[in-house]
Amino acid sequence: MAIDAATVRKVARLARIAEPEERIEALAQELNGIMTWIEQLAEVDTDGAEPLTSVVAAGLPLRDDVVTMGGEPQVVTGNAPKTVSNFFVVPKVVE
Repeated sequence: MAIDAATVRKVARLARIAEPEERIEALAQELNGIMTWIEQLAEVDTDGAEPLTSVVAAGLPLRDDVVTMGGEPQVVTGNAPKTVSNFFVVPKVVE
């Protein structure tokens, strides 16, 4: 499918995009290059390929969501530089 300057003007008008006249021919060439690439993709054999709905495999093993160390606040805060009543003490960041 070849895209000419008239088609570029029509698409720009429909999309409400203001393009200067000197840019129309360059846009037509760019769109023709894109259409050539799309035609190359259409030639790829995709028979037997599963549709991709996520880049993460659905069968990944997950660990159990269990609470740990919740009943031992002294152990949790043991390596903190400063604590008060089993809470972390941090410097004030908002004045």
